Amino acid sequence: MVMGPTKARKVDQSRAVTVMIHGAEVIGIDVDEKSRCAHYRSECDIIAIKFKCCGQWFPCYECHAELAGHPAMVWPRNEFDTHAVLCGACGQQLTIREYRQCGSTCPHCREKFNPRCAEHYHLYFESRDID
Repeated sequence: MVMGPTKARKVDQSRAVTVMIHGAEVIGIDVDEKSRCAHYRSECDIIAIKFKCCGQWFPCYECHAELAGHPAMVWPRNEFDTHAVLCGACGQQLTIREYRQCGSTCPHCREKFNPRCAEHYHLYFESRDID
């Protein structure tokens, strides 16, 4: 399913970077070593998402919309056992199901994730039912 709010758009890509974070190439705008980007830079904004449409890691839907060159697709529920969330603190790759059920804390290193990311789940993951 293609999501409307994340339509591809052209921007100045001069701040676009690809950063190796625990072995994963994360693409975004002004990405730091824990996957924070220009759009989300709080202490707990430390995840990257592997996008269903292209298999590439981005810190957020806005970075994908600005840089990918194509609309985003959400992960369907039948693929929630796919490793598609990267903890920028320790490098653990979580399944979508693990991430949605982790209580905004990495189950591996216990670093806190931004709990407000849940407001954007519908941009990444099919959400017609609750886990």
